[in-house]
This record gives sequence, C-alpha cells and structure tokens, in this order.
Amino acid sequence: MVYNPKVHYIPTRPKPIKRIGIYCRVSSAKGEQLKSLSNQISGLTRKVANISSWKIIDMYVEIQSAKEETNRSELNRLIEDCQNDKLDIVVLRDVSRLGRDTVETLESYRVIRNSGVRVIFDNNGLDTDQDSNEFILSVLEAVYQAENESRSQNIKLGMQQKAQEGTSGFYHRKCYGYTKNREGHLIPHEDEAKVVQQIFGWYLEGKSVLGIVKALEKSSLSSPSGREKWPKRTVDVLLSNEKYIGTVSSCPRRKSQTKRPAR
Repeated sequence: MVYNPKVHYIPTRPKPIKRIGIYCRVSSAKGEQLKSLSNQISGLTRKVANISSWKIIDMYVEIQSAKEETNRSELNRLIEDCQNDKLDIVVLRDVSRLGRDTVETLESYRVIRNSGVRVIFDNNGLDTDQDSNEFILSVLEAVYQAENESRSQNIKLGMQQKAQEGTSGFYHRKCYGYTKNREGHLIPHEDEAKVVQQIFGWYLEGKSVLGIVKALEKSSLSSPSGREKWPKRTVDVLLSNEKYIGTVSSCPRRKSQTKRPAR
C-alpha cells in the first residue's frame, strides 16, 4: 500500500456511558412474589449488560403492597436521583411497577420525564426515545383500565363461586343479634336477639324508625356500640338486613329491591 500523508486515521469516539437505574417492585414478601422480584432483577440486569454503553448506577428494589398507604421510599429515592441528574435512563419491567394506581403511575412518570430522564417499560415495549409522550400516557391509562376491569371481573367470579359452594364469607359475617360458635358459624346472641325481636315487634306494631329510637331510649337498651342513644341509621339498617329472616345476599342488589315500606 502506498503511503499517503494526506490520509489520516481518525478513531471513532466511544459512545458516552449512559447511567442506568433499575426499579423493581412486588406487593408482598411471600415466596411467589419474591420469585417475581428475582426475575425482575435478573431480567433487567441482563438487558442492561447486553448494551456496552449502559452502566447500572443503582438498583431500586421495593416490597410494597398496592393497598398500603405507606411511603414508597425506593420510588422516592429514584425520583430524587432523576431530579439530581444522577441517572440518564430508568428501566422497569412494566407500567404496573411504577405506581399502585393510574394517578400515582402518571404522576411518577411525569416527574421522571420532566427531569429529562429516558424511561423504558421492558415488557410493554415502551421507550420514551421511540414513542411520543402522549402515546405512552394513553397506553398507561389503557393498561390500567384493562387491569382494573379484569381484576373486578375476577373478584365477581370468585364471589359467585364461593356463594355457589357455600363458602362465602358473607354467610358468616357477624351482625348485631348474632355471635359465632367454635366452628365460626353464626348463632343467635341471647341478649341481643331479644332486642332485635323487640325492634321488629315495634315496627310491626306500626312504629316509625324514629319512634323505635325513642322506645329504645325509654327501655334503656344500649346501642350495638354501647351508647345510650341509638342512631336512626342503625335502626334503619337493622330493619333492612335480610340476615334476620335467614337470607344472605352475596351480591349487592339495587336499592329499589331492598326498600322497606315507609312508616
């Protein structure tokens, strides 16, 4: 090869290292959930390791139930690091990891994006470098709506199945006038049952709910909470409770079907 002094070799510049934060969350410390947490960590770690210009700066791991209102310290630490320019990219398994509901997810997402940090939801195939902000927000809302509908349907099916099997907790939910035996089944409470019978007796005699409240006060019969005065609402609910005639409804009915005749 002929040497040509006018040709100079210019080495390619190495790609700048991207600082990566991995966020993982499960709802409890049970065995199955901990396995899910392990899968999240290993899966996302492999994803980052496959890209030479990416470097894990920190990993944010949280065991936090969706039902609890306690502070999510790891999520808050992640957001704080984004705001303090410690991360370039945040990687999560899916959108449900970021928040416990739609509002929290959208709020956390907006704070991270406003910090100039790229967000990747691996399982959902969403990447803020490739998808518009509006598109991702619409997907987040759609995913949560679908999850909520599925969860609601599963709960209803579970309730119906337990009702058919006779194992529903509604059958054994205690109310005034009842107590539970050793097997957990409802049986009449001797003293309270007499009060319930008296209340229904007054009602059948033609007394209004307010009239029954006054009669209870005159009889010095304490309310279920132990107070001297019975709230009108307590008497109204008691008279509307089908359990006193041996009926248990595992699914709510319309109000128009459970109304008592006005007095």
